[in-house]
Amino acid sequence: MGLKESPTTLITDIGVGKQQLVEIAKALSKQVKLLILDEPTASLNENESQGLLDLLLELKSHGITCILISHKLNEISRVADSITILRDGSTVETLDCRVETISEDRVIRGMVGREMADRYPKRQPQIGETVFEVRDWSVYHPLHTDRQFIKDVNLQVRRGEIVGIAGLMGAGRTELAMSIFGCSWGHRISGQALLNGQPIDVSTVEKAVRHGLAYVTEDRKGNGLVLNEDVQFNVSLANLEGVSTAAVIDDGREYQVAQGYREKLRIRCSGVGQKTVNLSGGNQQKVVLSKWLFTNPEVLILDEPTRGIDVGAKYEIYTLIAQLAAEGKCVIVISSEMPELLGMSDRIYVMNEGRFVAEMPTAEASQEKIMRAIMKVN
Repeated sequence: MGLKESPTTLITDIGVGKQQLVEIAKALSKQVKLLILDEPTASLNENESQGLLDLLLELKSHGITCILISHKLNEISRVADSITILRDGSTVETLDCRVETISEDRVIRGMVGREMADRYPKRQPQIGETVFEVRDWSVYHPLHTDRQFIKDVNLQVRRGEIVGIAGLMGAGRTELAMSIFGCSWGHRISGQALLNGQPIDVSTVEKAVRHGLAYVTEDRKGNGLVLNEDVQFNVSLANLEGVSTAAVIDDGREYQVAQGYREKLRIRCSGVGQKTVNLSGGNQQKVVLSKWLFTNPEVLILDEPTRGIDVGAKYEIYTLIAQLAAEGKCVIVISSEMPELLGMSDRIYVMNEGRFVAEMPTAEASQEKIMRAIMKVN
């Protein structure tokens, strides 16, 4: 599977992407005849994803049947002999790829029930002055304490701007975001964070939130939500002061806030009293976004914001991101899907081995240019 870690490494000490590789290896070790893969590449970078798809084709040649569940249509098109489209719990249609070439637009039309001429909402960015800045940011690994993981990173985000961070898995994108957000990853963290030109203290999550930072984690089930609690509980979780008086939560106010975000973000649920564990991935992601929007952040860091959700829900989240930028918020988007970064960002940083190796306006960027920057020998 391409893993280089020691077999004795604890699963909790490796990232989500590598955890996914271990899960796939575990399934393959059972000498399977039928392999069902549910979003197997959601946490993998493009090279790792291609390697997994090559493996599926090899398994096919050995007579192993594979069912691949994925929202990445290019991957489906590459390996599938037939494509079954589901919508609202029912089969819409099954397309035979051996009879005709099935385009992505054809699959999207079946998934969302309509044509999607534009994958990303049209924007007219109104970019202002620099609001958030990180200078000479360095972080050491929490376990391998002599290893510098983030190396002298400098980052600026302007008002109304969407800044993308591209890079392969393990490049340090999530670790950078978490270290900035309350020093929640790493140790011996040094450097300076500034908001509107003034240094701010982001040494704890509480302080980071009070200074207007918000971080939507890549792992919504593990770190973003309390799955066994309802939508109302989760929406208010990061800003309990906003729904309480004298440290006592006002249930009526909490309900109104949750109901307001349910309507604004079009969260599909039976009511705000429904447990989040029973929501779809896209609706769970909207609950996480609601939680942080309720803190009224100046800077919103989105780590893989559309991972594992369908095309229609992706478009809704893209629209929300565009609205936040139009309201003057600073938005940082970390994504392993380069078309997503190119479609949504105004400017892109490219990260490799813990440092920024390139910065480019999206108008001048391309997937090839980003990959050349990542692969460039420094």
